Amino acid sequence: MRDFDEHNITEAVIDSLAQTGDARLKTVMTSLVRHLHDFVRDVEPSFDEWNAAIDFLTRTGQMCSDTRQEFILLSDTLGVSMLVDAINHRMPEGATETTVLGPFFVAAAPELPLGADISGGIEGERLSVNGVVCAPDCRPLAGATVDVWHADDDGYYDVQQADLQSLAMRARFRTDRDGRFAFTSIMPAFYPIPHDGPVGAMLEALGRHPYRPAHVHFMIAAEGYETLITHIFDAESPYLDSDAVFGVKSSLIAPFSRDDQSGNIQRGLTYRFGLKPLPNIEGDN
Repeated sequence: MRDFDEHNITEAVIDSLAQTGDARLKTVMTSLVRHLHDFVRDVEPSFDEWNAAIDFLTRTGQMCSDTRQEFILLSDTLGVSMLVDAINHRMPEGATETTVLGPFFVAAAPELPLGADISGGIEGERLSVNGVVCAPDCRPLAGATVDVWHADDDGYYDVQQADLQSLAMRARFRTDRDGRFAFTSIMPAFYPIPHDGPVGAMLEALGRHPYRPAHVHFMIAAEGYETLITHIFDAESPYLDSDAVFGVKSSLIAPFSRDDQSGNIQRGLTYRFGLKPLPNIEGDN
């Protein structure tokens, strides 16, 4: 086929995919071509605008490194990461809602005994966290692994601080026979996502701020259950209604209560986490 124009080129490109051996790839690419072409017809970009878009994507790729992924940041700030998360995590009643992993997870966090202080000696308002991990029917799950990590009271994670000699404000725990875990640390602060690159420039052009509300990350795994990746957000934090990456859900907002009587622990978080059972493959056959 030849003599392509704005009316026939979409079908010509889709026809060119006919020999694609991977059925899923063919489905994805067909949809991508159709939606991308419809977008171009809708916006009708000038050559200068299209070149600016290509330049933006080029600079986004050039900003990526072993310690920074600007394309994930772009996905996050356009709500795509949370959309993919929502599609892949349709949760039953009693299961905790999910949110994005974020860029600061470390797989090699130390496993510590229940009740340990994970602050790494970093100063800040003291925080006590108590949690219980359950099945959706509230049955406690013993031996579940609970990875936790959070920012300090200036909004920085340990991996962002070159002067730290070891990991801090992160650890792994295992729930006791009652499904419980506990640790102490310091209160996290709200913070901006990295905004010194193309994504930050995009947010500024759109009149958007780069901030995330204060939160603690949790990754919880137990045999027979889907691994839960979520945050718990401080109910008093700013930006709960304008999270730069659209990660806040009402069920994940909790009070980080004040305890002025203890003389040591100043804030406290208590939360019940429900895990989604994996499909019973044998039972489904």
